[in-house]
Amino acid sequence: MTEGARERGKARRREAILRAAYQLFAERGFEATTIADIADRAEVSARTVTLYFPTKLDLATSHLAEFTDRLSQALNDRAPGTSTLEALERWLRADLAETTCPSELDTLWEAMLDRNPQLRAVANSRLAEAIQEGARIFAAERGDAPDDFAPRMVAAAAAAVVSELYLRPTETHLEAAMAFLAAGITTLPPGQRP
Repeated sequence: MTEGARERGKARRREAILRAAYQLFAERGFEATTIADIADRAEVSARTVTLYFPTKLDLATSHLAEFTDRLSQALNDRAPGTSTLEALERWLRADLAETTCPSELDTLWEAMLDRNPQLRAVANSRLAEAIQEGARIFAAERGDAPDDFAPRMVAAAAAAVVSELYLRPTETHLEAAMAFLAAGITTLPPGQRP
């Protein structure tokens, strides 16, 4: 078996495990679903499930973790001279181009969160961490402290914009969202650069 075939096989197993977990969490609830249930639905062993995802919570938050990791990498790895807002827009354009409509996993993720308020609370907490990371990056660009008003406002607005764009991924909405963020940034007092 070639390396590429092995990697594709791993990716298929991983997605089957996630799909099975999200279906079961939406149908039965997070607490009532066991790793064995997920393994059975995904047609893999329980050991395989835990090799990919050590805990049920890792499974439940994997979709959001992947999303926030991709976004954080795009912001942190931006080219010199590229603003945080420009990096965000480039990343959104590329990511949304691949996601013209919600995937089955996206739909299952939302159903799982609707059924399990405790998971929605965990997701919101993880999203808050991502917002703080965005605030830190924007603050460094402006010369502000990450907990200053301007970076927190921009990060919170950007998080809301990103959420809405994934519900309505059109070029028109992307243009409007980026114009909204850019206009908001121009109204903020200047950074506190030394």
